Amino acid sequence: MTDIEQIKRIVQLYIDSMNESNPEKVKTAFHENGKIVGYLHGDFMQMSVDDFAGFVASQQPTPQEKGEDVEFETLLCEVLGTTALVKVRDKYLGITFVDILSFIKVDEEWKIYNKLFHVENENKLK
Repeated sequence: MTDIEQIKRIVQLYIDSMNESNPEKVKTAFHENGKIVGYLHGDFMQMSVDDFAGFVASQQPTPQEKGEDVEFETLLCEVLGTTALVKVRDKYLGITFVDILSFIKVDEEWKIYNKLFHVENENKLK
């Protein structure tokens, strides 16, 4: 499997984690020291992977169970040696985000190291 294929698999795991409200999938997709940072509803947010996993798990019923699967598109995927950058637009919990995901390859395995998110549209689903 190529680096790009491995990275796309991790992006899908990240999306699946949110669809299923699955904290274990979050922890598998992210490096243990990863950070999640951005502004939500005008408030600056910083989360550890454990914090983000807890947030994802708290979304009950899951988006999948509500028929509100996360919609996403990959806007950019660039690999530079053992680092990579992926830009994803996703609609999660009725909010459209643009996520800048930085990846690191450790022991031949790709992990998301940082997620920097931007809220593109905060309109909630009706």
